[in-house]
Order: sequence, then structure tokens, then C-alpha cells
Amino acid sequence: MFGDSSRGLATLTDRPDFALVGILRVPTVQMSPWTSLARRLAMAVVLLTIATGVVYLGRAGYHDNAREEMSLLDAAYYATVSLSTTGYGDITPVTPSARLVNILVVTPLRILFLIVLVGTTLSVLTERSRQAFKIQRWRHTVRNHTVVVGYGTKGRTAVDAMLGDGVQPSDIVVVDTDANVLEAAANAGLVTVQGSATRSDVLRLAGVQHASAIVIAPNRDDTAVLVTLTAREINPKARISAAVREAENTHLLRQSGADSVVVSSETAGRLLGIATTTPTVVEMIEDLLTPEAGFAIAEREVEPEEAGGSPRHLRDIVLGVVRNGVLIRVGEPEVDALETTDKVLYVRRVQS
Repeated sequence: MFGDSSRGLATLTDRPDFALVGILRVPTVQMSPWTSLARRLAMAVVLLTIATGVVYLGRAGYHDNAREEMSLLDAAYYATVSLSTTGYGDITPVTPSARLVNILVVTPLRILFLIVLVGTTLSVLTERSRQAFKIQRWRHTVRNHTVVVGYGTKGRTAVDAMLGDGVQPSDIVVVDTDANVLEAAANAGLVTVQGSATRSDVLRLAGVQHASAIVIAPNRDDTAVLVTLTAREINPKARISAAVREAENTHLLRQSGADSVVVSSETAGRLLGIATTTPTVVEMIEDLLTPEAGFAIAEREVEPEEAGGSPRHLRDIVLGVVRNGVLIRVGEPEVDALETTDKVLYVRRVQS
């Protein structure tokens, strides 16, 4: 399998950017069709006005079969038939009223037709080029982002939690094989990569080598183990959080390089059991896990005036202390005195 990954690395991440369109998708700002049409109309009017001014300023160099001297209306008429590629046929407007009608009615209708027909065609033809340019720019600038492998229930919930904590959608990359779920992720403003995360070239295309965090939430535990191994090999420093269905596979994820492992089935079952006797406890846990309102668990640096004091005496409700990357619960004697390099896990109030 790793042999296939190495071959994929040469054929996917080394492809030119235009060949990645459809695999890597960078979200764009959605614009209403009516707004796009209004902008095209405005541009057509501006161009027509500029052409009319140019023709009128140089009217001495033009000859009109109907009269000796060209008026501003004649200049506008000439600019109109020229920009619209109408040309001169066997029937041409001669009187001012006919030319005015041609300018105000016929030509706008012709321009609308050209915008709808040609503009739409050009938009489709240039969409691939625009995406290729955005992909090139994104691949050169993406750093310290979060890669989410799997956009099922667990993956979507993880993304919602990150967005609730203030993470920008453009800093999240979703990797999945299902085009439908990737479409939903793209509509949410996330960067998407279509492909199997068990392949190293797909993870490299998602920028795992430059990511600060990786969330692994596939539907199968064996897939989670393989993705974790591959991701850790590519990025030894990123923080990897993985979800498994069975607790017996937890040690495999940790041996593969996961920093945090969440057992989804046991966690859900434990909450269901608690809800039968003390439902308010489950309600409080849900409150803590919801970042938008109520209470939330957060982490912060120890302030200088707090160093040397007990975490139990702080103004915040402290649950634990992170010292040298190790979590120590607040009741342990070794954290009776806070150090300046510590971090505290505390309960904070979230404004609705």
C-alpha cells in the first residue's frame, strides 16, 4: 500500500495546478447571478461611453453619408454599431430618431444577448483557469491550518466546534472520498480535497506537512490507524486527534502517533447511561461542549501575578494544569503552586 502511495506522490502532488481542478477545491465568494449580470451591463455601458467620447473628440476624421458633420448622437451611434459588431447592412438608420431608438432599445437588447450567450460561455471556459490560479496561490501560502479527514457526523461536528471557537473556514481543509459531502463542506467555505487519506500524496495535497493540527474521523478504525501512521510520518510535529469506535483500538492509534484518541461509541454510551439517573449532568456536559453559548472549557497561559499561587484560588474555575505538555488534574499536589510556563484549563462563560 505504501508503494502505491509513493507512485501517487509522483502523479498527484507533482501535477500542474490546472490538473488538480476538481480534486482540490478552494472556495470562492458566491455572487448572485443578477449581481454578475448587472456588473457586466455596467461594464458594457462604460466601454460604450468611452468609445463615444473618443469618436466625438475625433469627429473631424469621420464621414457620415447622411450629413456633413457628425453630432454627439452620430458618434454614439457609430460606437454602438462598432462595439456590438453589428456592422452596416442594406438597411441603416438615418434619421436621428431612428438612431436614438437603435441606441436606446436595439443595441441594449443585442448587448444583453451577447452577455447571456458569450458571457456565460466565457465564464465556463475561464472557471478552470481561475481555480488553477487559486490552487497555485493556496498551495504556496497555506500554513498552520487544520486538516480534517472524514466529513461524516464526527468530522462535521469537529468542524462546527472549531468554527465556534473562532477558527476561520479558510484555515480548515477537509479530505474525503465522497463528492457530495465535499460539496457541503465547500458550501460552508472550507477547502476540500477529494481522495483517500490513506495515500500520502492526498495528505500532502491537503498540506498536512504544513498543518498545525490534524483531525482523523473516518468511519473505520483500521482506516484511522493507517491515516494516523501516514500523517505522523509526513508531519512529526502536528497535533493529531483521532476518533475510534472501539476502545480496544485506542492503543493502536496512540502507537501510530495520535496525541488524543476519542472513543465515540463508549463516550456516547456513557452519556446515555448517565442520562437515565442524572440527566442534568449530561445537560451540563453538552453545555460545556457547545462553544456558542453557556459555558465552555478553555485553555490559557498563567498570568505573571498568578505564578506561585494555587490554581484553586484563581478567579476562574480551574479543572487542570498543563505542565510540560502533560495534563495534571487540579487536585494533584504537584500543581499546588503554579509555574510561569504552565497553562490552565478552566471553565469560561460564553456570551450568546
